[in-house]
Parts: sequence; C-alpha cells; structure tokens
Amino acid sequence: MESKKPDTEKPSKYDHLEKMSVSELLLNINKEDKTVPQKIEEVLPKIERLIEVIVSKMKEGGRLFYIGAGTSGRLGVLDASECPPTYGVSDDMVIGLIAGGDFALRKAVENAEDDTNQAWKDLQEYNIGKQDVLIGIAASGTTPYVIGGIKDARQNGITTGCITCSSESPLAEASEYPIEVIVGPEFVTGSTRMKAGTAQKLVLNMISTTVMVKLGRVKGNKMVDMQLSNKKLVGRGTRMIMEELGIDEEEAEKLLKKYGSVRKAIAAFSDNK
Repeated sequence: MESKKPDTEKPSKYDHLEKMSVSELLLNINKEDKTVPQKIEEVLPKIERLIEVIVSKMKEGGRLFYIGAGTSGRLGVLDASECPPTYGVSDDMVIGLIAGGDFALRKAVENAEDDTNQAWKDLQEYNIGKQDVLIGIAASGTTPYVIGGIKDARQNGITTGCITCSSESPLAEASEYPIEVIVGPEFVTGSTRMKAGTAQKLVLNMISTTVMVKLGRVKGNKMVDMQLSNKKLVGRGTRMIMEELGIDEEEAEKLLKKYGSVRKAIAAFSDNK
C-alpha cells in the first residue's frame, strides 16, 4: 500500500513563479502567510491540552525537550535558547536538539534525519525521564529521527507531543498530544521553511510563553526575570522598575544593578518601604 503523501509536499497553488514580478511574488507570498494564524486558531484546544501537561510536569521539576531536523530542529533550538535570557530560567529547563547536532544549525548534515535511533541516544545524554515532556517537530510528520525519538520516549513512560503540518502523519500517530497545523501547499512546492516554518514558530511561541507565564516568570506583562546581558536590557529593566515603583531613572538603575534582576529589585524596594 502506497503511503500518503504529506500535505507539505502537495503542489503549490501558483505556477510559473519565475514569470511573476517582484510585486506579484510578494503579494502572493503574503497572501499565503495570512492563512497561517487561522489554521493555528483551529487547533488551539490541542495546544492548550499539551501546555497544561507541560506546566504540571515542570511545576514538579520536569523539563521540556524539543527534537527536530532541518528547519524544524532549528526552530526548536531557537525557542529553547531564548528561554534563559528572556525568563531567567536555567539552560537545562528547556532543551532543543537537532538531528546532526549543533553543526546542523548552520549546515545540513547528510542523512542525519534518517536515523530512527539517534534521537533517543541524544536524549539519554540529558538523562530524560518520566518527569519530562518531549515535543517532536516535523513539518511533514515523517522524519525518522523525530518519530523514533517520540516512540522510544513513549516506551519509557515519557509524555510526548508533536507539532506537524501534515494530516494523519506517522508522527502524530506516535504522539500522545499531537498538534497538526495543516497550512496546505507551500508557495514554492515543498519549501516547508515558509508557511510550515511560520506555523511551527508561532506554536512554539505560544507554548514557551504560556508555560513561562504559568510558572510565574512574568509579572503583569513584564519579563521581570530576564538576564541583564547588554545595555538595551539594562535600560529596559530600569524602565520597568521606574514604572512599577514610580521612582526616577537614577534610583531605578541603582536598584537594578544592586539586586541583579527586576523582580529582586522591586521586592527589595517594597520590603524596605
């Protein structure tokens, strides 16, 4: 029986792209991009269910893992790497792994995504366990590296979810909490760095942001635990303190530098009142 062709491999609705003007190319790409948020809206309940599980696990000391290959893997690593500076969490709280290792972030590693056993080997280096959650990311839902990792994780009692852009995929079938954002054919046939990549990035934004809010890493609407790694962020932190406490810039900056974070500076000021 012939396997189902992934939705991400279906022919583009547009043809003769090389004959389009720059304006036509831009308008049509933008037209397709506009459809992505609507497709995500359709699966919000599934995203919510996965997030509820992640929050519950992480409140008990669990971690969140992403695995993927190519564009999908890079997006997972990006989302994971942004959590420490944005929310002040440790580097091992959200972990992104890509087939082929960190070298694959910049250059494709031949056949890396075809090994069904490698993801589990990669995950074991981090001592993944039943308290953790693993999300597999694959636009087509057919990537062996990701499917193998999800299957091995489930066999070991680990909670699994996935983000894919193809319906009825092997990855979704293997996952406990599948998220299928069916964005349809790409503008350039099969180029899943486009709509599929956008959809995956938006869903990852939703997951990590909502999880961090629910873990208490945001106060009001501010990143009160962000790392103060450059002048821009020190300035942002200073303004946060000024707005929260109603004090001038000089005093706010002194508090920030003394206590090292917006949260600690605000708490110390309030305790001394």
